[in-house]
Amino acid sequence: MSKQIKFNEETIALVNKIINRYPEGKQKSALLPVLHIAQAEFDGWLSPEAMDYVASLLKIKPIEVYETASFYSMYNLKPVGKCVLEVCRTSSCWSRGSEDILEYLGKKLGIKVGETTKDGMFTIKAVECLGSCGGAPMLQCGASFHENLTLEKVDTIVDNYRAEGKQKSYTDLDYKNTL
Repeated sequence: MSKQIKFNEETIALVNKIINRYPEGKQKSALLPVLHIAQAEFDGWLSPEAMDYVASLLKIKPIEVYETASFYSMYNLKPVGKCVLEVCRTSSCWSRGSEDILEYLGKKLGIKVGETTKDGMFTIKAVECLGSCGGAPMLQCGASFHENLTLEKVDTIVDNYRAEGKQKSYTDLDYKNTL
């Protein structure tokens, strides 16, 4: 039996507040923030059931949600670890060693890009530009950016997340009160 996909009262009130920012018939404009909320509420990833639920709330076709969620690297379409380590691999980061960072992370954690550690703590993702070319190479984990990476900085970052037991999410940043 699968888990019921439904927001609690507080979250549905927030989602409705976001949807109501847009004129009738333009609810699709709320898709990105609602997907962020759904991902945060439903174990850090967007199952087909979660995406269908978002589509029903926004009164759009499920394929419209699937297309959007699969386009952006910030949405996870399969279960991920508590800490998703997204390493930028585009020009600036690549030229400053992001491939070395990815290789090092893989060896340190015993997984490949796209995999999750056996303890469910870390997932490594190679992503396109994260908008921090001046701080290349960089890694994003949840709501935190880590720039000018070195292998030593990567060790510290991983150790800190392991000690805390989770990444800083947008909800930790009082996301709900900023929308």
